[in-house]
Amino acid sequence: MKTAQKRAPWILLAPFLLLFVFTFVLPIASAVGYSFTSVQRLGLFGEGGVTSGFAGFSNYAAALEDGGFIASIGRMLLFGVVQVPVMLILCVILALLLESASAKWPGAFRAAYFVPYGIPGVIATILWSFLYVPGISPITGLFDAMGIPVDFLSPSTVLWSIANIVTWTYTGYNMLIIIAQLKSIPGELYESARMDGAGPFKVAWSIQLPLIRPALVLTGVFSIIGTLQLFAEPQVLATVAPAIDSQYTPNLSAFTQAFTNGDYGVASAQAVIIALAAFVLSFTFLALTNRKR
Repeated sequence: MKTAQKRAPWILLAPFLLLFVFTFVLPIASAVGYSFTSVQRLGLFGEGGVTSGFAGFSNYAAALEDGGFIASIGRMLLFGVVQVPVMLILCVILALLLESASAKWPGAFRAAYFVPYGIPGVIATILWSFLYVPGISPITGLFDAMGIPVDFLSPSTVLWSIANIVTWTYTGYNMLIIIAQLKSIPGELYESARMDGAGPFKVAWSIQLPLIRPALVLTGVFSIIGTLQLFAEPQVLATVAPAIDSQYTPNLSAFTQAFTNGDYGVASAQAVIIALAAFVLSFTFLALTNRKR
């Protein structure tokens, strides 16, 4: 009887554990293994045979010597330093406004702000590209009529055009996380604050912002990881933006190495470096936020 009781949890967990191993653990192990493997192809297309062997850290050296890959990481760091704080500030403001006592139709506005998250990144980028391409965009046409030349796809602005798409897509999603945290605040705190004569700004600054800190940390970590995973938006926008090359983001660089150059070893090494960078940045962010607590 005791043996059956001990087995029961593992039987219930078995489907999840199998799915977890095959969809998460094995792909990671495979990528790490490929990052230490070199492949030699005989002939133009490998028709003479393919041999593989242990490459040591040569793939990692090749990845770190790739100027385009290193530039893409620096570009995404700049992207995250600007885009993540802007998005978090916007979602906090929206959440506070929708949860204020004077808010009208909060449910309708929550749904409206969340709708962009339900649109796939590819479709969202296509939609925004119509507002970026000169000659098609009504926005650029309006600026041209005012005598102000604007090019949303130039090398100096295309990164921020991508940031605009990402902010538009994920602000509503992060807003809902913060609203869920706001709803967990006891009503007695608000009543005490009102009895003490605190206004809406004082309540937001002294009560709401400190108590939604866990939600802000969570959305901040997700946003940092998402920054290094940026792929669909620049890949689609590259069709109308010559400034976006095949190594514009780290994920695009790994994709190019694997499926254009056929170098899966270097691509796997780049993928491992991206994962390590996301881990280090997330850990640093959590350490800094915990220190300020």
